[in-house]
Amino acid sequence: MTTTSTTSIQHFINGNVSQGTGDAQDVFNPATGQVSGRVSLAGEQDVNAAVDAAQAAFPAWADTPAIRRARVMFKFLELLNANKDALAEAITKEHGKVFTDAQGEVARGIDIVEFACGIPQLMKGDYTEQVSTGIDNWTVRQPLGVVAGITPFNFPVMVPMWMFPVAIATGNTFILKPSPLDPSASLMIADLLKQAGLPDGVFNVVQGGKDAVELLLDHPEVKALSFVGSTPIANLIYERGARHGKRVQALGGAKNHMVVMPDAHLDKAVDALIGAAYGSAGERCMAISVAVLVGDVADKVVPALAERAKSLKVKNGMQLDAEMGPHYRLYRQRRGRRG
Repeated sequence: MTTTSTTSIQHFINGNVSQGTGDAQDVFNPATGQVSGRVSLAGEQDVNAAVDAAQAAFPAWADTPAIRRARVMFKFLELLNANKDALAEAITKEHGKVFTDAQGEVARGIDIVEFACGIPQLMKGDYTEQVSTGIDNWTVRQPLGVVAGITPFNFPVMVPMWMFPVAIATGNTFILKPSPLDPSASLMIADLLKQAGLPDGVFNVVQGGKDAVELLLDHPEVKALSFVGSTPIANLIYERGARHGKRVQALGGAKNHMVVMPDAHLDKAVDALIGAAYGSAGERCMAISVAVLVGDVADKVVPALAERAKSLKVKNGMQLDAEMGPHYRLYRQRRGRRG
């Protein structure tokens, strides 16, 4: 394995890149096998610093009018659109999915930021007069405080953007714990948010693995967590977070069946199967893991599918004719290491 100069990938706490106090691990480019960086793994001191920063920033941010919070989101949206290809390149070079696929991931994340820009309207409550004799009823939406997101390696931009834009726009402060396998995009996002005018401490990043997750789950000032990953880990996170009285959203791995009927359009069915199996370097929860081929359609689909799979162009995802990129886990397994 050839090693080039590496980048130190640190935490982002209280508006600044923060040197970690824990261990570090290598970050690889799956297409080349080269070590592209060293990512810090957060320890207790790092997580506590991030929570303290988020907690200190919360009162003023929660008290900021929703329209002003939306202005930050609008500026962030502008910066995202200007830097979307740089984010996509970072994804490809650390995760391995092809560049056009990474561009699609960033675009789907941008959709959520656009949604969050409408937060002044979305946060409106309800009022009902005289629900019973002399009784009126109304609802208001208020931020919780410090919340956290624990996100997977297969969508290092899109999945965090499922979480933090809405959390921040509604007045919460946020701590992102991304995957240590492809962590660079998280710091790029943090920098864009700072450029957009987000106050220090409202968005923080702690790099790391299992230890950082457990510290966030156990911290009394973290009021809610959102997780996307495997089902066993989702169960553990839900149970541990709920035990501490936190609000927990834990999304486990999903797999899908595809039913191909005898009158199906053969080419379109094969396209759908190929796209599901090999898109995102073969790593996404929307992958079709089981194809149910009804009647004699199997005699047509299986040979066509095999032929298409054999002709796939598997290469460096930054090459625009690539149809599938190599990924980190496969690279590690080939080298006899844990993926």
